[in-house]
Amino acid sequence: QVQVVESGGGLVQAGGSLRLSCTTSELTFDDYAMGWFRQAPGKEREGVSSISRSGDRTYYADSVKGRFTISRDNAKNTMYLQMNSLKPEDTAMYYCAVRRTALRTAYFKDENDYHNWGQGTQVTVSS
Repeated sequence: QVQVVESGGGLVQAGGSLRLSCTTSELTFDDYAMGWFRQAPGKEREGVSSISRSGDRTYYADSVKGRFTISRDNAKNTMYLQMNSLKPEDTAMYYCAVRRTALRTAYFKDENDYHNWGQGTQVTVSS
């Protein structure tokens, strides 16, 4: 079972920034496409951003485009989500998800495409 661990959440004022990190227990980290999802209270989980194994293909939800940046450092077994210009509506539990794939340049937007999930890290943006 792949262990997935998120970190970096916290409380920040509107307009501020946070950087989330996601690591896995897998030695073959670069065999996995990865994504960030979030779930606010009373709402369904939604996709935020995804990245391919190679890191050169990415996806962003319209709601975060231009404010969030996804990246990965395969040498450090870590994926990042840099979140700038945060808004109160970004408040949610953020989850990292991974999926092993043979496709180096594929990213996956749908939560049903992912096999392993972390426990989540809370992001709270105050107005």
